Amino acid sequence: MDSYQRTHSCGELNAAFAGRQVILNGWVFKLRNHGGVFFVNLRDRYGITQVIIDEKASPELQSTAAGLKFESCIAVCGTVRNRPADMVNPQMTTGDIEVVADRIVLLNGCATLPFMIDESETQAKEDLRLRYRFLDLRSGGMQKRIALRHQVTFAVREFLNGEGFYEIETPTFIKSTPEGARDFLVPSRIHKGKFYALPQSPQLYKQLLMVSGFDKYFQIARCYRDEDARGDRQPEFTQIDMEMSFVSAEDIYAMTERMMQHVFRKTMNIDLPIPFPRIAYADAMNLYGSDKPELRFDMKMQDFTESARGCSFSVFRTTAEEGGTVKLLVVPGAAEAYSRKKITELEETAKIYGAKGLAWMKMTEAGPEGGVSKFFESEAAALAGQYGAKPGDLLLFVADSHKVACTALGAVRSRLGKELNLIDPTRFAFCWINDFPLFEWNEEENKWDPAHHMFTMPKEKYLATMEQNPGEVIGDLYDLVCNGYELASGSIRIHDPEIQKRIFDIVGFSAEQAEEKFGFLLKAFRFGAPPHGGIAPGLDRLVMIMSGVDSIKDVIAFPKNNVMASPMDESPSVVDESQLRDLGLILAEKETGQ
Repeated sequence: MDSYQRTHSCGELNAAFAGRQVILNGWVFKLRNHGGVFFVNLRDRYGITQVIIDEKASPELQSTAAGLKFESCIAVCGTVRNRPADMVNPQMTTGDIEVVADRIVLLNGCATLPFMIDESETQAKEDLRLRYRFLDLRSGGMQKRIALRHQVTFAVREFLNGEGFYEIETPTFIKSTPEGARDFLVPSRIHKGKFYALPQSPQLYKQLLMVSGFDKYFQIARCYRDEDARGDRQPEFTQIDMEMSFVSAEDIYAMTERMMQHVFRKTMNIDLPIPFPRIAYADAMNLYGSDKPELRFDMKMQDFTESARGCSFSVFRTTAEEGGTVKLLVVPGAAEAYSRKKITELEETAKIYGAKGLAWMKMTEAGPEGGVSKFFESEAAALAGQYGAKPGDLLLFVADSHKVACTALGAVRSRLGKELNLIDPTRFAFCWINDFPLFEWNEEENKWDPAHHMFTMPKEKYLATMEQNPGEVIGDLYDLVCNGYELASGSIRIHDPEIQKRIFDIVGFSAEQAEEKFGFLLKAFRFGAPPHGGIAPGLDRLVMIMSGVDSIKDVIAFPKNNVMASPMDESPSVVDESQLRDLGLILAEKETGQ
């Protein structure tokens, strides 16, 4: 191999190299035979170079060129020459030159391809892409996204190192603790009958690091959650885990904003404006129907409840009188574009989120028409003046409990943003969502649950009275949202053991349970734990948003599919009985028919 080892990459050569002898290594990307003159586009991760085998080539070289197949791995020895002016390809970084081959060595052939490797995206179904992921990763799109992921990770480390953070690894085998999702469990061979858990996050350990005096910690942390997969979720994922001592939420906002600004500037040459807007949770739900609002278009929901109290449409009036909510979305200029059939499709979206229906009408010069307009014929002036409805607008309503009305109409809003092309794909619209409730009522179990986790500090003004009305308590927690995705979640943590005990009491977590699950953390809190807080942006989601794709599978080298399996290496897989015996495990027999 030494005599055929590359002297240059396939993205390096230009007119300055004309006349130079070079050796290139790479894969046959494109192959054309023009009457005995062969053109080979040779590709590596740095780019593509055109190689030519012309009529002056030896019969042996001609024969080698004729036998090449797509994606064969070859070495090319040859001379760089400038292309004729009318043959220059400005779309290629190496488009000014070509390499005239003196010799081609087949380093490794290629079997019949299951799909063609593309300059942009592999045109194959997801299962096939994942089965042959090592080929899919050669596509131009995957190469660019994996490169971007590397650059983002490097920029994060660069920024946090400059801010005085230590990168500290935390354990992968930990104690199983209740953190929201199911744990992945690892049986112990030495301690039979006992299990490690894979960390859902390094939450407890980063808090222990604050107790240890490492006041600025970060980690590019692998996390594991046994929950159903979706576009922006995988059973194993990576987050930029950060924790700081002696800080307020304001400090964490500022640090995170500057980190995002640094990352975007370094990797995409984009200057993000900071500070990011802040929206209280209640306002986000009222205006956008989501705690992760898409802000790249401005269409806000409005509250129609007061107007509904006196209207003649009984569904609206009854909902308002019984303490429910009527939400209105005015869709500018969409009346003509949305037929009854298309409105029914919007209604199906609303029903997915619990709505019983989607009322509608269209504004015309003569007043409201269609749908429920007959109940509002005398309300044209109010609809126009108070709610901004203009001729040509489509008006959509959901009447239900406050949560359902907001969430269902918010889902319709999100769908309309895409269908009406209201979203600028080149924008990155960040915001903070804060002032979340600390507790939420569990109807099934008739008890209070933590809305996030049990280690979030209540806002100071609620500390004295939080047991009296837990539903009113606001936590010192915050989410970072970008383009309709929750990008990060964090909070100021509880560091006082007495406050922690009160939180446990409110959610019905007994002292015995607390000691069993979190005893090591509570013990540490008794030894001078400092005030501290943190945040954990999702690296996969961040790169997904920056890349403009819809799934984190497209920014992870070897992801799982939607049933948490890997078609490529066929995991999960059956293991030998001897391995189970070593672990002291016996598998339950499958039920008949399963």
